[in-house]
Amino acid sequence: MCVCANGFGALGKFEILAVFARAGCLTGMSAVSVLAIVWWQSSGGLFGSGGGLSGMGSLLLPVVFIAAMYFLMIAPNQKKQKAWQEMLSSLKAGDKVTTNGGLRGVILQVKDDVVIVRVQPDNIKLEFVKSSIAAVTTEDPKS
Repeated sequence: MCVCANGFGALGKFEILAVFARAGCLTGMSAVSVLAIVWWQSSGGLFGSGGGLSGMGSLLLPVVFIAAMYFLMIAPNQKKQKAWQEMLSSLKAGDKVTTNGGLRGVILQVKDDVVIVRVQPDNIKLEFVKSSIAAVTTEDPKS
């Protein structure tokens, strides 16, 4: 029995369906198919206590969700982060770079965690932290 807030009081699932069926709310479905659906859902369906994958179903969904999150979000981000770290470690004098702020220039000197960049048009020398370098724009000569 369920107590409904819709004015049906303490009616069971089958009584509520009978009321809806008589009112014409369940058009296109036979009463037998509606009763079969309600019985299947009340027994737990495929993943419930009475159905096929009851024990595995409760564990299968979170495992599939975590695997999907890893392969769709975490692994590509780790790959991108690794490529960026390799790019930072291979910075050398003469490379043309773009910073996170959008400034473009040529690296004059590379220190431990700092790079000195010459910015055009007045050849201003600016000092940046390596992690602020967004991209190296030097064209590599293809051999």
